[in-house]
Amino acid sequence: MNPSADTIRCEATLLRPAIPKDASWTFLVLPTAASAKLPTRSMVTVHGLFDGQPFQATLEPDGQGSHWLKVDQALREAAGVAVGDTIPLAFAPVEVEPEPKLPADLRKALAAQPAALASWDDITPVARRDWIHWISSGKKAETRERRIRTACDMLASGKRRACCFDRSGIYSKAFSAPEAAE
Repeated sequence: MNPSADTIRCEATLLRPAIPKDASWTFLVLPTAASAKLPTRSMVTVHGLFDGQPFQATLEPDGQGSHWLKVDQALREAAGVAVGDTIPLAFAPVEVEPEPKLPADLRKALAAQPAALASWDDITPVARRDWIHWISSGKKAETRERRIRTACDMLASGKRRACCFDRSGIYSKAFSAPEAAE
């Protein structure tokens, strides 16, 4: 990453999630002032430096008007940091959002409905990411299956966005940062 005028700089404390207790990943919540400089309150992919180590990740809204970053074990080890450390960050939104990973069950359902697949192929990566998040945010298998059927029906009818989806997490429980372990 080459620093520019768009580069957001801040520090945040590295935390361990309370659940699952044996998680190999950690996380941090961006300061509200740093998050406010992002172009959206919803998910946004950034690239930058995590304590000097290059990274690219999708920040998720924390439901409180800020964003949080999931830090995998490899990045944490490369940076040589531990839970409780204050981490310097420098990042900026990517110019082009990456294509989200399509879950196998959704791929199969789309393949079975050519009109839904055609709409899927015509929407943006951000819209595809929203559909995937809406589908996967259901807690029960039955909810996920129903949402896949509903999504395919809506896409087949030409609908381009998941309806009634609070992308910021402020008005619903769709997004939130993990609870930190004590």
